[in-house]
Amino acid sequence: MSQNEHDSGHEIQFDTPKQVITLLAITFLLPILIVVLALQFISNMRSVDKDSPAMAPDAVAKRLKPVGNVAFDNAGDAAQGPKSGEDIYKSVCSACHASGAAGAPKLGDKGKWAPLLKEGQKMLVATAIKGEGAMPPRGGGAGLSDLEIERAVVYMANSAGGKFKEPAAPAPEKSAAAASAQDKTAAAAPEKVAAGAPAAGKADGKKIFESACAVCHGAGIAGAPKAGDKAAWAPRLKTGMDALYASALKGKGAMPAKGGNNALADTDVKAAVDYLMGLAK
Repeated sequence: MSQNEHDSGHEIQFDTPKQVITLLAITFLLPILIVVLALQFISNMRSVDKDSPAMAPDAVAKRLKPVGNVAFDNAGDAAQGPKSGEDIYKSVCSACHASGAAGAPKLGDKGKWAPLLKEGQKMLVATAIKGEGAMPPRGGGAGLSDLEIERAVVYMANSAGGKFKEPAAPAPEKSAAAASAQDKTAAAAPEKVAAGAPAAGKADGKKIFESACAVCHGAGIAGAPKAGDKAAWAPRLKTGMDALYASALKGKGAMPAKGGNNALADTDVKAAVDYLMGLAK
């Protein structure tokens, strides 16, 4: 056997140009296909399966559920004394100052807070109490005391680099005497249930609205329909209560979930929605 005959037994022969083109195409495309499949595999590993039971709204809500809930009770508030600035920020001010809605300076944004800090503590507190621009008086928290407003201002200002002084708490003796006098007055007065007041054990929608929702819905800022504006609420009422509950609980547009107060129970949020819808009907 000759050397040429031996070599020809191990060579791959191409009889047509089509075979040559096919081989070149496979040689070129195969590495690309392998890379694409590898990237797809990695992407699938990192992606979140939105249809997974773990991502269901109830499951997510359960994982995010706070340790406790805010209880709206005047007697309890009196006994506990004034709230801290951080607590007031989370329950009232965060609706706008957490996201920067309606031009509100975001918490910790030193650039936005710098010119405000120059106005001084006294001026900022007065502005917060009286309201200015899109911000309603007391930030929409009508039940907050001047001391609590000042604490909230100090908390936000100092979070942005300010050096404001924390206001002193009232003397314990005075607070105890005031609470005692309030208890005696309440005990002496006959019980009167106002028309439309919630039944015992039922969330007070009006009170929740005033503390958490009035910041935007009271003034109509950030595109929020104003309380009692029947024309603005009409198309929303047509979607049904379940849809309105879902929007309030999960958030929609500029409105954060639960109006920015994640400490509220679902029943509290629904009570506030019921109150708002009652004003719009």
